[in-house]
Amino acid sequence: MVPVIALVGRPNVGKSTMFNRLTRTRDAIVGDLSGLTRDRQYGEARWQGRSYILVDTGGISGDEHGMDEKMAEQSLLAIEEADVVLFLVDARAGLTAADQMISEHLRKRNKRSYLVANKIDNIDPNTAIAEFSPLGMGNAIGVAGAQGRGINNLLEAVLSDFPRDKEEEIDTDVAEGEEAVRIPGPSEKDGIKIAIIGRPNVGKSTLVNRMLGEDRVIVYDEPGTTRDSIYIPFERNEEKYTLIDTAGVRKRGKIHEEVEKFSVVKTLQAIKDANVVIFVMDAREGVVDHDLNLLGFALEAGRAIVIALNKWDGMQPGERDYVKTELERRLFFVDFADIHFISALHGTGVGNLYQSVQNSFKSAVTRWPTSRLTQILEDAVSDHQPPMVNGRRIKLRYAHLGGANPPIIVIHGNQVEKVPKSYSRYLENTYRRVLKLVGTPIRIEYKGGENPYEGNKNALTDRQVNKKRRLMSHHKKAEKKRKDKR
Repeated sequence: MVPVIALVGRPNVGKSTMFNRLTRTRDAIVGDLSGLTRDRQYGEARWQGRSYILVDTGGISGDEHGMDEKMAEQSLLAIEEADVVLFLVDARAGLTAADQMISEHLRKRNKRSYLVANKIDNIDPNTAIAEFSPLGMGNAIGVAGAQGRGINNLLEAVLSDFPRDKEEEIDTDVAEGEEAVRIPGPSEKDGIKIAIIGRPNVGKSTLVNRMLGEDRVIVYDEPGTTRDSIYIPFERNEEKYTLIDTAGVRKRGKIHEEVEKFSVVKTLQAIKDANVVIFVMDAREGVVDHDLNLLGFALEAGRAIVIALNKWDGMQPGERDYVKTELERRLFFVDFADIHFISALHGTGVGNLYQSVQNSFKSAVTRWPTSRLTQILEDAVSDHQPPMVNGRRIKLRYAHLGGANPPIIVIHGNQVEKVPKSYSRYLENTYRRVLKLVGTPIRIEYKGGENPYEGNKNALTDRQVNKKRRLMSHHKKAEKKRKDKR
């Protein structure tokens, strides 16, 4: 079994910095502000042939209320499921009452724990470490997470008792000052990546918890609860998935906090990283302009799309009819996407999302032979010919697949740079209808035939030059005679 290591401690002791250092990623948001991390963040890491799973958690202070209380609950759950707990304390701030409270909880749970004194750079480490002796957790291991100092000593103490991986690979240590290098993420065999996106407070985290069947992420009646993009792998009916809970994206003019800007960047990265996007809207607010902007970004990224109208329960029949009319009017450009009317809070209609996700993913990644795509092109041209340009007909000769997720169909021909957008939409709709594609955008690309002799000039020989000169002289004399006769 791969060991699970949880990073716990009070707020702003450097847990997220340590998480990024050990996983060699920048997945966790880091800043000089306590309480940035709210949900449990999981990451894969490896050190000297030993793989392990690292869990980043929110801070525990002991006097939580409101949202902070839910953050502390997530941290306590991480302690329960971990094999090893790294208890981080701030060497600069010294021992606090919150540190004592956390140490007492770890002793009661009888967890294998290590006391880690972070931020020992520019101070006397021995003096700083000695201050935490009253916690009764043995000698603290001094580290500087931001610079990578002491990381190898920490990992040696924590992982030395765990066996090496069966297929051992050469792995470098985390050297001091080493730059973060991303470890390759899970491949397609690990399942469909589903990003849950939408504006703040439309019920994204509630939907994630409902799809998972547990309170995996924090849900609170306040916009902006989710800050990180949380990747959650799971299985359902022997099918593998990875859910990505993202932060809500507001209009650019309303984003003022630096933390929220990082959250938006994480959301946009998650959209590009996903295979399928579930776009969540608030049915009671209807379709707003910013929904269209965010949906447009997902389309530009080429992601397959499933639309979920949340908070459908409790609406009157007249209100529902109005929302459906607005959907038809304003979402005409994504008429290929399945639309579900759900209640994430009560679970109504949530199970039906999986079938649409699978259909959309299948449409996005299926590959077709060149002969099939070319036959569809020939039939489309036969039914409706391309327009004439400068007295010449645009000729489309054959088509082949240029990529997947989204499907890219490359069409070869002459004068293809002059194909109007209306005809491209006609071809796109034809391919969508014949291939029975749902949920995914299609990209049509054109490639013209190049003339290999264009721009080449043959060099004339001396004999050809003299012959050309004689012909020009004869032509001039003949013209002069005709003028004299007149």
